[in-house]
Amino acid sequence: METNLLQRITHDINICHGKPCIRGLRYPVDFLLELLSAGMTIEEILADYEDLEREDILAALLFAARLSQIKSIHKIAS
Repeated sequence: METNLLQRITHDINICHGKPCIRGLRYPVDFLLELLSAGMTIEEILADYEDLEREDILAALLFAARLSQIKSIHKIAS
């Protein structure tokens, strides 16, 4: 189940500057997380954005959960 959800998260440099998005659509994961943190329910988000599916919201939450499990972040020299 988790693998199927995470496959909904895509990265394409030509879409939203490469930010993680939902299914190649122009819905960045951080946008959906902000809507949820502002108090919107999954049902409200789905009503406002008809091309999203419940699994898309769950994928965004799972993606955020996985990111929070990273033990350390190292800056890469440019």
